Amino acid sequence: MQKRPQARAIALKRENETGRLIYLIAGSSICFAGLMFGSAGFAETQETVIESHGYNEYGDLKYGPNFTHLDYVTPDAPVGGEVSISWSGTFDNMNPFATLSGTPGLMSSMMWETLMTGTDDEVGSSYCLLCTTIEYPEDQSWVIFNLRDDVVFSDGTPMTADDVIYTHELIREQSTPSYRAGMIQLVESYEAIGDYTVKFSFSDDAPVRGRISQMGGQPIMSKAWFEETGARLDEPLMETSPGTGEYMIGSVDPGRQIIYSRNPDYWGENVPINVGRGNYDSIRIEYFADSSAAFEAFKAGEFTFRRETSSLNWATAYDFPALENGSVVRDTLDDGTLAAATGFVFNLRRAKFQDRNVRRALGLMFNFTWTNENLQYGLFQQRESFWENDRLKATGLPEGRELEILESVREFLPTEIFTEEAFLPHQSGERALDRNNLRQALVLMEAGGYTNGDDGLLRDANGNTLDVEFLETRQSFDRVITPYIENLERLGVNITYNRVDPSQYQARTQENDFDMIFSYYLNGLQEGRGLDQRYGCEDKDDIFNPAGHCSEAVDAIAKLVADAKDYDEMSAGVRAVDRIMRHDYFMVPVWTQSKNWVAYYDMYEYPSNLPEFGLGYLDYWWINQDKADALTAAGAFQ
Repeated sequence: MQKRPQARAIALKRENETGRLIYLIAGSSICFAGLMFGSAGFAETQETVIESHGYNEYGDLKYGPNFTHLDYVTPDAPVGGEVSISWSGTFDNMNPFATLSGTPGLMSSMMWETLMTGTDDEVGSSYCLLCTTIEYPEDQSWVIFNLRDDVVFSDGTPMTADDVIYTHELIREQSTPSYRAGMIQLVESYEAIGDYTVKFSFSDDAPVRGRISQMGGQPIMSKAWFEETGARLDEPLMETSPGTGEYMIGSVDPGRQIIYSRNPDYWGENVPINVGRGNYDSIRIEYFADSSAAFEAFKAGEFTFRRETSSLNWATAYDFPALENGSVVRDTLDDGTLAAATGFVFNLRRAKFQDRNVRRALGLMFNFTWTNENLQYGLFQQRESFWENDRLKATGLPEGRELEILESVREFLPTEIFTEEAFLPHQSGERALDRNNLRQALVLMEAGGYTNGDDGLLRDANGNTLDVEFLETRQSFDRVITPYIENLERLGVNITYNRVDPSQYQARTQENDFDMIFSYYLNGLQEGRGLDQRYGCEDKDDIFNPAGHCSEAVDAIAKLVADAKDYDEMSAGVRAVDRIMRHDYFMVPVWTQSKNWVAYYDMYEYPSNLPEFGLGYLDYWWINQDKADALTAAGAFQ
């Protein structure tokens, strides 16, 4: 590894309990000598710099510098075979950054490794993957990545600091708008110190927390490939830059199939964080028009692993021959991850949804109790929070640090935030139409300026009806959405249920051309810079903010969350945001559940101690080849 400039003299090295190496460094070798001989001037110039194999936002890393493998993997798991899964819809390119001009294939970034990577048994930790160590001062004004010198791309060329810098420049110039803007705001300057050393200096106004983990999450691509081909990161591509990852693109049949194949010369097979992982020779993705077609294909053996999302299927459809004869296993596994915040989303960019009374009235027409018992076989719980987690979910009246945070933005908030308990979803009766909720909804609609006309339709003071289009693409959702549509009609909404094909749905939602959709927000057990991207005013038209939510209070608290120096401060800020957004009611909350429903052909095996925050079926599961051969001989696969 290339040596750094002599000016970065190092002294007083020690190793603490977490394996972090702590240095006191001075700006020159003269100051270093002064330290050794007791110079009083050193104290004014010294800077504490931490060198470590990883980073955790709030505390110590679980794994020390000499760990041999992650606790939840099977180190000697066999390697080989193919895992095959399905996806609904279509795709027309393999460039995940071309979201505004195409539809990228599923997992199309998997060939690009990142500088650092996380684990499934910790929150907030990142460990070196393409680097050996990182260095950063206590104020995190910069970070240095000491790169591995044995990393090679799938085309056999070595990865160096030039590739890291070149990729960063591509991202700043040609990435998706939100990612590009985030990087420009975060990084003030960057440089390659040597062939295997890069330094990123952060902007003074960038939140401190998340700086290192965000830079560690940057994917690395081949500079030589881009220069040779002239390709752009913001254009649809079928051929993409080679990556350093364990898998590379094997074959692509646009709109129908993708196969990712193991790189036989993968450089990182024996790196501790990779041991026991990446256990397949190939990963195949089969595309289908809808989930019903995919399920039929699974029963016929066209693909071999399925994560079930339909309660109807899970409760009633798993009685096909392959399951009855033991070829397929049906399993329920714990899921400790934070479920997506799903619901019926109002497009707040539409004037018709600006009044909260109107949104609340429309929400009252959804009957979770009846839906869950009659259509979902009682398998779900009603979602209450954007963060269904005890530490991050707002409850009761605000108190303690959460209350202090809310007080700091009181000017932007309604009084009810402080005087009423955290908003909870309405309760419904056992009949599809809850008449008590209907009466409440009519009162709210009147408060919003609408009254029922002689034709039963709600009209405003100018005689205009409340026209709402519900946009959807999945036929399987008809049975859940149709009763809600019927209840909205009973309320007097002039509603249209428009089910379109996947490509049209994607185009319209990307352009925010909808009234209501069933959608979701992906939140984390630890929040930082991404909070304002999902819920903030600056990015209210971003694809990650389907409702177009904008709140000055949330904007201000998001900055506090990004700067939080400990978990308690972060969680108090998240609870405050949760409380505000639940009151804003820009999404009708629906259901959640804490289990993974999986079905697979009986050749897959997995570690006995699956981690809390991951299922890992594409990562640290493996194939028992004897079982696979027996299934093949029995004609289980097509």
